[in-house]
Amino acid sequence: MGEKGRKILVAVDEGEESSYALSWCLENLLSENHQNYKDTLILLFAKTPLPIYSVMDPTGSGHVTCPSLIASVEKYANEVAIKIMEKATKICKDFNDQITVETMVEHGDPRDVICDVAERFKVDFLVVGSHGYGIIKRAFLGSVSNHCAQNVKCPVVIVKKPKSDNADH
Repeated sequence: MGEKGRKILVAVDEGEESSYALSWCLENLLSENHQNYKDTLILLFAKTPLPIYSVMDPTGSGHVTCPSLIASVEKYANEVAIKIMEKATKICKDFNDQITVETMVEHGDPRDVICDVAERFKVDFLVVGSHGYGIIKRAFLGSVSNHCAQNVKCPVVIVKKPKSDNADH
């Protein structure tokens, strides 16, 4: 690949599928580079905006939100993001502590955030896990991996976690 290393973006979340995709990436895209650590792995967590529900003010003057509730929800979301990034970074360092790892937490819809970061950083590869939803769930929930595959300019690797042997019995 020459002197310039590759930038590989891996979308991570709290699911087993993203941990599997990250491990797959390390084993299949980085293991061949044991002597060349110029590649940069960018771990991205898209923090979905949490819905904040307000209640009607009994006086009829509008909606009221509780600032302490909003602060509590935001604090929890930040703690989740930190834990996800710590876990993903540990997976990388346990694989090989010479790998250059950058972490990012961005706010927004994961589909849009992942595509935006891939374009902004001009990554060479995007790696995403797949939940393996059927056509009905995909229609209602949307597919982050499919959206990314359709909208980013770089190659997209969609990693599907194999089902356990017990699932077939």
